[in-house]
Amino acid sequence: MVSSPETIHCLKSSMRLSSVVPATITGQEHKVHELTNMDLAMKLHYIKGVYFFKSEAVEGLTAKDLKKPMFQLLQLYFAVSGRIRRSGTGRPFIKCNDSGVRTVEARCDDTIDEWLTRAVEDDSVFDGLAYNQALGDPDLGFSPLVFVQFTWFKCGGMSVGLGWANVLGDVFSASTFINLWGKAMAGHKQQKSLHVPDSAKSEFPVSVLPNIVSPNAVKKVDLVGDLWLTPNNSKMKTHTFYIHGEKINHFLSDQNSKVSAFEVLSAIIWKSLSKIKENAKETRMVTLCQKFGERKFEFPSNEMVWSTVEADFWVAEAEVSELVELILKKKGDENGMIEKIMGNHESGERCSDFITYGANLTFVNLEEIEIYELELKGQKPVYANYSINGVGDEGVVLVLPARPKCGKDGDDVKGDRTVTVVLPENQLAQLKVEIQNNWDIV
Repeated sequence: MVSSPETIHCLKSSMRLSSVVPATITGQEHKVHELTNMDLAMKLHYIKGVYFFKSEAVEGLTAKDLKKPMFQLLQLYFAVSGRIRRSGTGRPFIKCNDSGVRTVEARCDDTIDEWLTRAVEDDSVFDGLAYNQALGDPDLGFSPLVFVQFTWFKCGGMSVGLGWANVLGDVFSASTFINLWGKAMAGHKQQKSLHVPDSAKSEFPVSVLPNIVSPNAVKKVDLVGDLWLTPNNSKMKTHTFYIHGEKINHFLSDQNSKVSAFEVLSAIIWKSLSKIKENAKETRMVTLCQKFGERKFEFPSNEMVWSTVEADFWVAEAEVSELVELILKKKGDENGMIEKIMGNHESGERCSDFITYGANLTFVNLEEIEIYELELKGQKPVYANYSINGVGDEGVVLVLPARPKCGKDGDDVKGDRTVTVVLPENQLAQLKVEIQNNWDIV
């Protein structure tokens, strides 16, 4: 079996890039999509999703078959086909000029099983399966916001990789987009329009907010200009842990109040990383990113709620139940503060940019994301996962649903979770040892 860098090189050498544009020209009323302050707070981050399908799900499908439904879908998602421009004040917006989504076709000499086996030890093997290119590389005005990659394996199976600029919308928006593509592949009738937000209107009016110092959930970085990418001080690595439902139920049974797997798993990793950190004060504050209620908009948007929580005790010595209570009851929402600081930043003289994921250790609740609702020929993926690129040095932890199991009556049984962690390489290696020894999680 070839090594990961060699495999990725082989994938790149076989890649064929093309574009898919909306089936009809976008109307003048939709030519400009204004970005909200929350959108701009996410501009240095990128979402990466990968779905694996066995041969029976893709047998007989060609690249033309896979791309054909996108033409109609992009009529609904006209901003996805747009490109970043700047107003006279320098504020970015999306010009819906029908430039299109970039599609990538690639071939791999491995089987899906071989690829997934290697991924147990090294998640970087997924890097070649979801095309990743920062906005502004090489030209901001011509950079696609979305990439969709189809990779065929020698076993006949295929992966679908999604590269999605977070400035366009959050992980739920990305997942909804690719799920609708799957429905279009199955011949489902497409709705005529999506509920588009008034993107110029803030959910948190700046005028009613008090004067606020920088929110804790964001971190200033050097001004990036037209290349929307920020360097790390550490080499970042990704690993995905698999937690069985039985173990999660055991963790939940130890809690006094009704909590979800997200709170408990976040508390366990928070405590474990506090043991690893040389300076324990660095992990007293963490960021939480969660979906709150029903989505207001079908159109891509950044609607997740950002909050921070700070412990006034040594986290490494705390009980998991104490940290769970802290997460549940002491978090302070910061979306309004982020809106305000980004509004001031974009309207005034800019001397810095911001990151959110990894500004503090960041826990992202994706338990409700429907990543296994993407189907091809009625078949669900055998494995699906999401990660974040452009993460700050403090790292990010994503809690996602694992593939549903088949129950005794043939029904899907949910309960397992995957936890994808992006951390500095040395911390990730120590974390893997820590939670395997103390929590029996691998």
